[in-house]
Amino acid sequence: MTPILKHIWRHPIKSHGREELTSIELSKDKTLPWDRCWAVAHETSKANNGSWAECVNFSRGSKAPKLMAINASLNESNEEVTLSHPELESITIHPEKNADELINWVYPIMPENRSKSAKIVRVLGRGMTDTDYPSISLNSITSHQAVENKLGEKLDIRRWRGNLWLDGLDPWEEFNWVGKTISIGECKIAIQERIVRCLATTANPVTGQRDVDTLSILETWGHKDFGVYGQVLETGKIMVGDTISVL
Repeated sequence: MTPILKHIWRHPIKSHGREELTSIELSKDKTLPWDRCWAVAHETSKANNGSWAECVNFSRGSKAPKLMAINASLNESNEEVTLSHPELESITIHPEKNADELINWVYPIMPENRSKSAKIVRVLGRGMTDTDYPSISLNSITSHQAVENKLGEKLDIRRWRGNLWLDGLDPWEEFNWVGKTISIGECKIAIQERIVRCLATTANPVTGQRDVDTLSILETWGHKDFGVYGQVLETGKIMVGDTISVL
């Protein structure tokens, strides 16, 4: 089976929702457009507008699992994001112009013993990814199925918060791509490193409740890794159904 691009996901506000796409234009040395465009900094954060900052500076699913159940839809023309959650009324806001509204909206699902969300930050030209370089995350459907088989039940792929989902690989084959370049559609992507996972993946993306010890399952393979980070080398459009090859 020739490997193909199965899903495209972006997360307009870091750790606060995701939406599925059918195609996207990728640019050299950029993150996936509008992915992690904004991030919610907590009250002890050192993050500032215009600068990349490590994930510890932000409200995120590893510390606040209910955030994992947020869905998002971005209107690119006016930069408004519609957010929904099973425990909250849906809202449509501009993350920067309506920062207080966003912070108040998410407040009821934030743990009481964690630093409170305080402000919205944005880095123009790149997303607030977990890497200090502009990365895109790539995950494998068959590696996900290997985790499901080890667990003995189905899992929602959204708990991994990936950008690109690939189908038709051998389980964990993507780990062998580190240091290599792949092509998807019109793009070339350099695979940089494996993704070490955190507690966010233990939360159900439908309910926001921690329900599966994904990290212990991964450790049965001797690591806590799932997926790989890539960096775009060549600008171009990608679409669901595009074939994938290692160059």
